[in-house]
Amino acid sequence: MIKALIFDFDGLILDTETPEYLAINEIYLEHGLSLPITTYGQVVGSYYNQDFEPVSDLSRLTGESIDPLAFWSKVRTQSLKTIQQSPLLPGVETLIQGAKNHALKLAVASSSTHEWVDGHLRRYNLIEYFDVIKCREDVKNYKPAPDLFLAAAQAVGVEPQEALIFEDSLNGIIAARSAGIRVVVVPNPITRHLKLEGETLRLQSLADISLEELLAMF
Repeated sequence: MIKALIFDFDGLILDTETPEYLAINEIYLEHGLSLPITTYGQVVGSYYNQDFEPVSDLSRLTGESIDPLAFWSKVRTQSLKTIQQSPLLPGVETLIQGAKNHALKLAVASSSTHEWVDGHLRRYNLIEYFDVIKCREDVKNYKPAPDLFLAAAQAVGVEPQEALIFEDSLNGIIAARSAGIRVVVVPNPITRHLKLEGETLRLQSLADISLEELLAMF
């Protein structure tokens, strides 16, 4: 029996990933290059690391020394302008409200920071719906490690088999499976270009299914 729903944030509740990709790619284009979505996709759901870090990657490709402060200032200014004008992804608010009406526990488990996640949830008047918000500061290892999902499940008082995760990325799917929690994947405009596998259920949008139908499946 499902007692808790655990949501990723970036790309699942709000599409923050497309604006960031486009802003980064614009800087690549200024240098006569293009950033493949599949390259950027390696870190979607996780965080920039040795697999891909755009400042290092662009420096390597151009042979130039790229100023990280200027790079990230430009990316954040441009992407945030788009994000602040973006609606929640389809079906998100209805599912969250329905879960609350069914007395299900609700959590967010994100590899982003509390400042980022909590700030956007407050802006959309969603934060009061969630019993728990776990972010990168709360665990030793973020996705694709299972720590965030296990911490969220423990914090709301449910066993892994009593929770259902909603994700948009391969790193999130891997983390969910490692945690022993079933996962519904909803690819966003970035991750639908990537190879995703290992999910329990795949939807094109959270608007495609009702909470009652989901609970009946599980």
